[in-house]
Amino acid sequence: MPNAAESPLATYIAHLKRGELGYQFSPSAGQAVFYPRVIAPKTGAADLEWRVSKGLGTVHATTVVHPQQGETYNVCLVDVDEGFRMMSRVEDIPPTQVKIGMRVKFRVHTPEGDEDPYPVFTPAEAV
Repeated sequence: MPNAAESPLATYIAHLKRGELGYQFSPSAGQAVFYPRVIAPKTGAADLEWRVSKGLGTVHATTVVHPQQGETYNVCLVDVDEGFRMMSRVEDIPPTQVKIGMRVKFRVHTPEGDEDPYPVFTPAEAV
């Protein structure tokens, strides 16, 4: 397996640090694979190759979280145009304005301290 010294998670985080939404693709299964892994689900094939998403998707499901302390936020499932679904959140609009079917675009959120960056989304067009 090429680049076996680096874990799939480390490769994914490296993509995020470059501002990219990396994902894997299995040629034998003919489909995108996300969350990063060593072998493809269903087939068990180790033919996974890395690709970079264009970063556009559609909100599949969303909910608003009301924590006891702090501000409300949304949690959503996004169907990324390349063929995989991921959990994230939509920023830059109030959580209650995130709607199923809304087009969104990827960006990297870089937390303070030594935490790894993670993907979030923003509306792709004016709300």
